Amino acid sequence: MLVNKINDIKAYVCSQFVEREEIVDAIFVSLVAKQHLLLIGPPGTAKSNLITSVEKFIEGTNYFQWLLTRFSTPEELFGPVSLKALENDVYKRNTTNKLPEANIAFIDEIFKANSAILNSLLTLINERIFYNNGGIVNSPLISMIGASNEYPEEESLAALFDRFLMRFEMEYVKQDNNFISMLKGNPVIKKPAALTLEELDQLQFNADLVTIPDEVFDTLLKIRTDLKDEGIQPSDRRFKQSLSLLRAKAVLDGRDVVEIDDILILKNGLWEEVEQKITVDKIVIKHAQDKVKTALLQIEKECKELWDYAVQEQSYDVGAEVTAKYKQHVTELTKLKSQNPKRTVEIDKLIDMVNTSRMKLAEAVMGI
Repeated sequence: MLVNKINDIKAYVCSQFVEREEIVDAIFVSLVAKQHLLLIGPPGTAKSNLITSVEKFIEGTNYFQWLLTRFSTPEELFGPVSLKALENDVYKRNTTNKLPEANIAFIDEIFKANSAILNSLLTLINERIFYNNGGIVNSPLISMIGASNEYPEEESLAALFDRFLMRFEMEYVKQDNNFISMLKGNPVIKKPAALTLEELDQLQFNADLVTIPDEVFDTLLKIRTDLKDEGIQPSDRRFKQSLSLLRAKAVLDGRDVVEIDDILILKNGLWEEVEQKITVDKIVIKHAQDKVKTALLQIEKECKELWDYAVQEQSYDVGAEVTAKYKQHVTELTKLKSQNPKRTVEIDKLIDMVNTSRMKLAEAVMGI
């Protein structure tokens, strides 16, 4: 199954790049949705290494990677002008192994694009066409991933920034344990099978068939209204294109119907200015986050922390305290189940886990 193959690839890549799970997920969503993704972060956050690692698992693609500078020329991206053609008064670029022929592209320091490059780059990204030899050439570009150490400040780059439907900030590793893992190097896991270009095309076809129910459209309308009240107005085009992300997210989760919590991915795409990120994040989460799933994840997290605390302390009093909190969580889960009868199976699963942990704790720490 293609979804399982992608999950294996994601697991492998995430084992090599700690705290990058959300971005790895987004890269595959962008590939299936045929949209573009932007990574913003300081030097040394492994932006280029991450993209290269993912690209190696997609066979049969033309991949183009380039680092722009303020002095980059059109030839670097689009290919050299044919001198032989010029002799016949024909202006033609040799685009072999250059951006116009790429399926997947990674452009580092993309906001260093100068005026000589910008117009052709915008047209290629947005319309997948390139003007050459006096005519229009269709580009096979699926997705472009752009990267930059900083946000664009020049007004001339606003259109380029807008072309990226998803935008992520990449930071240095935050958690101490992950930092140590990064230094040590994670254990090598079995290298998964690569995804072929034909299989990616099949996933894209499947995504086009995904159904979006009315409740998802209603939720998007609520988000749009709340954003507007905050003075944030994503364009109609951005909302329309975002539907492709929702369909891709559903396909990669093995579904043929979009669910409301798929909308969470849009918190990385509905803001236009950095100052809007926090507000957009809150509004999208408010309307799209699955309340039951959130509660279950929180209780599961707390129970694991309680277990670690009790095992570390090896104290009867601490064991009794943790056991009491476990009982409290079971009560909370039972109430949650009564309020959400359609979610009985997943809630019961966590109740069983909590009760099992409570009994093991009683045996291990309290000697019962």
